[in-house]
Amino acid sequence: MGAVQGRSVPGVSADVICALEAIGTGAYVVDEQGCILAVNRRTERLLVRSAGELVGHDAHDLLHRGPHGQELPRTQCSMRRPFHTGGTAQADEDWFACGDGSLLRISWLVTPYAFDDGTSGTLVVFHAPEPAPQAEEGMEPPEESLPELERLALLAETTTQLTSTLDVDEALRRLAALIVPRLADWAVVDLITERDEVWRSLVVHGDGDEVVHREDLQGPMPPVSQESTMPLSRALRGVAATLTGPQTYRGTPDSGLAVEQRRLFDVTGIHSAAIAPIRSTRAVLGAVTLGRADNPAPFTPTDLSLLEDIARRVGLSLDNARLYQRQRTVAETMQKHLLPQMPRVPDLRMAVRYLAAPDASQVGGDWYDAFRLADGSTALAVGDVVGHDLEAAAGMAQIRNMLRAYAWSADEPPSRIVARLDEALQHITDVSMATMIFARIEPDADGCWRLSWTNAGHPPPLLISHDGVADYLTDGHDILLGSGAELPRTDATAILPPGSTLVLYTDGLIEAPGHTLDEGLDRLRRHGAALAHRSLSPFTDQLLHRVRSSANEDDVALLALRTPEG
Repeated sequence: MGAVQGRSVPGVSADVICALEAIGTGAYVVDEQGCILAVNRRTERLLVRSAGELVGHDAHDLLHRGPHGQELPRTQCSMRRPFHTGGTAQADEDWFACGDGSLLRISWLVTPYAFDDGTSGTLVVFHAPEPAPQAEEGMEPPEESLPELERLALLAETTTQLTSTLDVDEALRRLAALIVPRLADWAVVDLITERDEVWRSLVVHGDGDEVVHREDLQGPMPPVSQESTMPLSRALRGVAATLTGPQTYRGTPDSGLAVEQRRLFDVTGIHSAAIAPIRSTRAVLGAVTLGRADNPAPFTPTDLSLLEDIARRVGLSLDNARLYQRQRTVAETMQKHLLPQMPRVPDLRMAVRYLAAPDASQVGGDWYDAFRLADGSTALAVGDVVGHDLEAAAGMAQIRNMLRAYAWSADEPPSRIVARLDEALQHITDVSMATMIFARIEPDADGCWRLSWTNAGHPPPLLISHDGVADYLTDGHDILLGSGAELPRTDATAILPPGSTLVLYTDGLIEAPGHTLDEGLDRLRRHGAALAHRSLSPFTDQLLHRVRSSANEDDVALLALRTPEG
């Protein structure tokens, strides 16, 4: 992806910039050589340098200085060791050179950073401490549970950890690991479901370095009271965060939630708590409660501010996860209705599989079909519409339905039916391009089965004999659909011996990053031959498992057919 407003080098995704902006202080990412890949706005302001003056430059040469402004040899740079060992480290005092010639005294933290493409770099978070205001005589300065740099690091970790998952349960597990016991002995998350029910989804306790899940305290909760003045009810209505404790719930409860909250304090021994609402841009999603039982220090307003920042990040993560889940549910429903059941054909066995793209909307343009024709033969089809979203799925449904209509209405060879489909494609559908194989199979007089087909720019079918000889059917190959080229299409014919297996598939089965299609075809041929002795359903499952690359992000449609043994 391209740069975002010039604050990153080309190729760095927008998600990296968003993560840096959410940190709230100076932050930038460098590659393994120390070259700056992306910065946030706060870095530009603190260093009095534009992104163009930072991105693409060596961070050490550009920024690192001694306390008197002298250039530092790399061997004397305090970041050098953690940078090269890949660990997390911090320092309370260092010096950066600003664009206006001044020196900026900073504290910093560095930690490894993993990019979406699998490459790694280093995240640098830095802060310019300001002199603390003088306390009035006789007043004790407030004690912070976390130093400023650690607070910023916690927010940075929360952002990167929670925004990198679209699973609600996984997001909550990551949240628990981040804040317990670093910030609290107990963490509780109450979520409002899409049916407006409250569910206590997470209760964890810090036991030394371990996070213990208390499932006995989780489960359904009473509804949110609109009149209750208790902190949890207010938080679940979206009111501002609150500091509270068991004394708040000692009086007569004003709601069922207050009863459950008093039980929580009694069971856990929490003496100080901070509660903040979890919001999305559209609604209140729940509330997060931090509690201290073992730690004698009560929460402070400063802690409450930190909790609100954490809750905002939790809200963003949960909102994205719920949107993804809703989209996946819609897509799975579409998939169920768009991909047909296979017809029963005497003596023929058929098996189909569809594997959705992992990062798409769980349905795409890959499809299969099989249906009986008026003359008693059986039509087979596998195709791929350009795209991996609901629009591609809708286009796939248009093509499949039109193909069925043309094939049923006219006793014509496959090439003519596909040619008619291609002519109509440009005028009555939204499909730009597609590939497909359309075939007709019928019994032959001598007990074999005759296959006739045409191929519109699609990977060739694989035919595997009963004894494991595997060959591709490469005849009948023509241009894909939607090209606009009015070229004649050809038919091909093959006899399928007894006990042979025919495999029709889409290119997601054979594609793999860093490998050619020829390598994928060879992988499919070898595994298909090795599995020839398996019955058809296990054959299909194993073929999909063995051949499809785990790194491939395309969807796969697969249709396998086996003729009866002689």
